[in-house]
Formats: sequence, C-alpha cells, structure tokens
Amino acid sequence: MVDLAGALQPGDLVTLSGDLGAGKTAFARALIRHLAGDEQTEVPSPSFTLMQTYDLPRFPVVHADLYRLSGPAELTELGFDDIPDNAVVLLEWPDRAAGFLPADRFDIALTLSPQHGSSYRNARLTGYGGFGARVERIGALRRFLEATGYDKAARRPLAGDASTRSYERIERGGTSVLLMNSPRRPDGPPVRDGKPYSAIAHLAEDVTPFIAMAQGLRDRDFSTPEIFATDRGTGLILLEDFGSEFIAAGSPSAPVEQRYEVAVDALLALHRQHLPDTLSVEPGTDYTLPHYDIDAMLIEVELLVDWYLPRLGTTVTPAKRDVYVALWRDALTPAVEGPRTWVLRDYHSPNLMWLPDRAGIKRIGLLDFQDAMIGPPAYDLASLLQDARVDVAEMMEIALLSRYIRARVSEPGFDAPAFARLYATLSAQRASKILGIFSRLDRRDGKPQYLRHMPRVWAYLQRSLEHPALAPLYAWYGANVPPLKS
Repeated sequence: MVDLAGALQPGDLVTLSGDLGAGKTAFARALIRHLAGDEQTEVPSPSFTLMQTYDLPRFPVVHADLYRLSGPAELTELGFDDIPDNAVVLLEWPDRAAGFLPADRFDIALTLSPQHGSSYRNARLTGYGGFGARVERIGALRRFLEATGYDKAARRPLAGDASTRSYERIERGGTSVLLMNSPRRPDGPPVRDGKPYSAIAHLAEDVTPFIAMAQGLRDRDFSTPEIFATDRGTGLILLEDFGSEFIAAGSPSAPVEQRYEVAVDALLALHRQHLPDTLSVEPGTDYTLPHYDIDAMLIEVELLVDWYLPRLGTTVTPAKRDVYVALWRDALTPAVEGPRTWVLRDYHSPNLMWLPDRAGIKRIGLLDFQDAMIGPPAYDLASLLQDARVDVAEMMEIALLSRYIRARVSEPGFDAPAFARLYATLSAQRASKILGIFSRLDRRDGKPQYLRHMPRVWAYLQRSLEHPALAPLYAWYGANVPPLKS
C-alpha cells in the first residue's frame, strides 16, 4: 500500500478487484489515511453513498463503489463526469464499468488466503497501459530500500513540488531520512531546432547534477543534505533529513526577516567565491554545469505567451510575439554578458530550510539545486526576494536588496546600478516564466493548486517592470497582457 501511495499522481485511476470480503474497502481506507497523514481520518464505506471525496494534501481522492450499479450507463448519473481531473480515483467493483475504463490504470487484485489465516490477503499490483513502467519502478524502489535496510521502516509521503520528483520521510530506530524519488526526465516534444523545452532551458535529466551540486556546495561550507545512498540509474537517493522548519513560517506562511537576511548572506558568501564549471560526481565521473544562455532565458520568458495568455483567452500575433522576444533579448543581453556565478535557480522558501542548531550561513539548508547553471548572480536574489509562494513586502525586498548591494559595493568591479538594473530585469523575467509555468501546470498537468499564487507573482511582475530600463517591456505588457484579477 505504501509503495502504491508513493507512486500515485494526480488523475490516476486505481481499480480494486476481488470478491466480497476480499478487503477492497479496507485497502482503500488504509491508503486514504496514509495519504492524509492521519490514521484517524474518517473513511466510511461508500457502499451506500456510492462515492466519497477527500481533499488531501497531494491531491483529492475519490473512493467509489460500483457494486450496486447495474451497468456502465449509470456512471454519469453517479457523477463520474464531475470528478476533478487532478483527483485520484479508487474504484471498487470495476467490472461494473467494463468497456469504460481507461487503458492506463493501476489494478489491485485482492484474494483470500485461508491457509495463512482470516486476516491475511494476497495482493497483486498490475499496471495497465503506460502504468506498466510505473509498476516496474515500484519494484526498483522496493529493491533499493531492501538493499539499504529501510524496507521495513515507516514511510510517510511529503508534499511534492511542481516537478515529477516525490519525497518520503522514512523513520527507523528513532531517526529519519528522506527518500528522493526522481525518475529520469523524459524528453518532451521538440519546440525549437529539434530540441525539447527541457534541453533548451537546461533542466536536469537525472540525479547526477543533484549529487554533484550537493557535494560541491558542502565542500564550500554550505548546508546541503548528506547523501547516504544513491542509485543514479533509477534516480533514487537517501538524504539527510533537515526537518520541517523553513525560512518562512506561520499560517498563512510569511517571511521571517532574520532568516531571509541569513539567506541573503549565504548568497553573498557564494557569489564571492571563484566557482568551477565542472564538479566531481564519483571517481571517473564529472558533471559540467550548463551556462544560462540567452536561448534558455528566452524560452522561459516565452512561456507567458505560450501558456499564460491563452489561459486568459488572449493570443498575440506572430508580429507582436517577435517584438516581445526582441525586447527581452535586448533586456537580457547584459545578464548573459555580465559577471557569472553558480545560479541555484530555485532559491526560495520551499527549498530553504532553517537549521537553528547550526551557525552563520550554515543555518540555511539548501535543497532543489539540480537545475543549477552558470549565470548572473542577481537571479537567485530575485528568486528569494520575489518569492512566488509567500508575500515579500516591497519595503522588506528593498531592505534585503540593499543589504546585498552594501556588502558588495566595495568589491573591485562590482557595479551597484548595473546590478540593480539586472535584478529588476531578472525579477520580471522570472515572474513572466512562473506565470507561464503555473498556467501549464494547471492546463497540461492537472495541478491547479499553483493558481492561487498567481496574483502575488503578477504583483511582483508589475513592481519589476516599473524600472526605467524596462520601459519598452512595460509598454508591451500594458498593451498586450490583460491585468490579472485576484
């Protein structure tokens, strides 16, 4: 059950097969409670209501029982057409929907085993269609945990991010580690010059960059999770558990200014170092960081016209698109030609842990740096101070930006006005990209939960575009991008 829970994704269908008394409802109840992270969650049998819906942290879950249906024609009457696209559906008695089940699904077949006792069940997991490969991955994960001695440990899924990675906290003997489950990124369709978006944007294809960057940062006295075991081929890693205290706190989550100051100081410490392009992964294997080139920056900012504007019911003509790209090329050229450093790329509150028992910049625990590149130092500062997940007040942003600039202004070659201009440019570039990504997550990937952050990102975008150097882009957005209504 735990293995299946870790493999589930929004929109999955799990059929539960077996005779009366085989344990279908008991299995569904245990799975729902595990996904809820609460063994006391009330999970009644849907035998009479036919369908129950649970709003769980990772995705909604619909538990349905078709035993009383006379045939597939009654599915619409039951409300199946209204199930959210991002819901995981647990379906008992799937034979009642014969001919209407999708080709891609999981099936759990439960059978009694009298020779082992009345409480024992045999369970067979089958992946139909494209889910076959996912069942194979469940087997690989099980073998990895057996090899590392964690196959009997308690496992609890953690809230995921916007990628295909997933995380679990594994507890054994009073201590815990994290399991990072990061399958190799499949190539998407070609979008330009025969290359997929991920290749142009230099997104990591596997866990090799994560391993290289984790060690490279630790060697330079930054806090990254210690790696206890890896299987690079399958993308499975056991990591040090940094706990659950972030640089933002409260409900709703808000920046803790002292922690954000230390996060700024950590960037200062990183940006003052001479950093190599190539890092060791293991004996005989090196990894070279890609450069954050103009093509990567432009393909990201074009997400706004490819995904965000269509979501608003707006399209731009090819001529207007060409103007948009040309304006951004001009604005971003100084970022490509200026000073370079390691850009961790997602340096913001979901990926920055607070480690109060450590000292100095080591109090910032770094996560999610596998997409790191060689690029402009202003980028990660913009990621932090225009945090897409929490509201950073404008006065706080200005104070922290000033903290960074004051600390570097005496360094030879540091141009404070040029840095401030690049900060505004990259803030606007990142906000445009995020609006596109969140729209894509909703429309393509069935993850609407990111839409709630859009008003904040839109406000950051307006704030950044007000810089005088971005006046041409400010005018283009004003003429072509409708204001976002909260």
